[in-house]
Amino acid sequence: MEVLTKETFQFAHPELLFLLLLLPILAWLKGRLGGAVSLRFPSVAAARAAGGKPRGRAGGWLGALRLLALAVLIVALARPQLGRGTTEVEASGIDIMLAIDVSGSMEALDFTQNGQRVNRLEVVKDVVAKFAKERPNDRIGVVAFAGRPYLSCPLTLDHDWLVERLRSLKIGQVEDGTAIGSAIVSAANHLKEQEAKSRIIVLLTDGMNNSGAANPATAAEAAKALNIKIYTVGAGTRGEAPMPVTDRYGRQRLQMVQVDLDEDTLKKVAADTGGQYFRATDTGSLEKVYDAINQLETTKRKLKKYEDVDELVFLALFPGLILLGMERLLGETRLRRLP
Repeated sequence: MEVLTKETFQFAHPELLFLLLLLPILAWLKGRLGGAVSLRFPSVAAARAAGGKPRGRAGGWLGALRLLALAVLIVALARPQLGRGTTEVEASGIDIMLAIDVSGSMEALDFTQNGQRVNRLEVVKDVVAKFAKERPNDRIGVVAFAGRPYLSCPLTLDHDWLVERLRSLKIGQVEDGTAIGSAIVSAANHLKEQEAKSRIIVLLTDGMNNSGAANPATAAEAAKALNIKIYTVGAGTRGEAPMPVTDRYGRQRLQMVQVDLDEDTLKKVAADTGGQYFRATDTGSLEKVYDAINQLETTKRKLKKYEDVDELVFLALFPGLILLGMERLLGETRLRRLP
C-alpha cells in the first residue's frame, strides 16, 4: 500500500468568475455616461472662491476602489477552496522495470510528431509516459542505458514523479554505447528482491549489444531463473537514418548515418523468458507496441480516495467588505463629491 497526498487550489463555482469580465464594461459605461455636475454662481469670482483646492481625481480613485471591492467579492462568491486529496493505492502485484536506450543513435530523426521530425528518444518518452499512466496500480521503475545502465527511477506507484524522471532522460549522460545485457542485469536486480506475483522488464533499444560485461542471452537466462519476463522492443528504421550533425563551423545539418538493430538477439531474449518481441518503425507503431503490452499484462484497479476541503471564502470576503467600507467612508469624508 502506498499513500499519495496532493494539495490543489480550486473554486467551488468557477463559472461565477466570468462576472469579472463585466467590471471593465461597467468602468467604461461610467466614463461614457457620467455627466458633468454644474452649479450656478452669481459671479466668476464667487466660483473661484468656492472652488478651493481641486479634487478632480477623487471620483476616479473612489470608482477604482469600488471596482476592486466588487472583484474581490466576486472571487469570494466563487468559493475558493484548498483541497487535500489522499489516495491509497494498493499494488496490483505486477512490478515493471522499463529499460530505455539513451545511446547516441537515439538522436536519429526518423520519427515524427504533429508533422515535425522528432528524435527517437523524445517519442519514446511520450509513449512510455502514457503507458505508465494507464497502469496506476503497478509499481514501475526506469533503468536508462547507453555504454552502461543507471537507475533513473526506482519502482514506485507515484507515476507523476515517474513521468518527471522520464522527461529528464537525455542522451549523453553516460558514455556512449549499447549495453543491452548489462541493462537486463540491472533491471532484474531491482526486481529480484520484490515479492510481486509478476515481474516484468520492457526493454527498448535501437541498436546492437556492443558495451558492458554481460551477454544479453546470459542475462536473459538469469532473469528467467528469477521468474522475470522480458518484452523487447526494437525501435527505428534499419539501414540508414537521418542524424543531426554539427560541422566545424557550428552549423547543424542532417546526415544519413548507417544504423543497425540486432533483432535476433532481442527475439531470443524475449522468447527465452516467456515474453514477446515487438518492432516499432514510427510513432504510430511504437504506440501500438505499448498498447499491446498493456493488454497482455492486465491488472485490477484498487484505489481508495479521500478528499478534505478547506473553505477560503472568508479570505476573499473580508478584504472585499473592507474595501467596500473604505470606499463608502472616503466618499463621505475627505473625498466627498458634490451632488
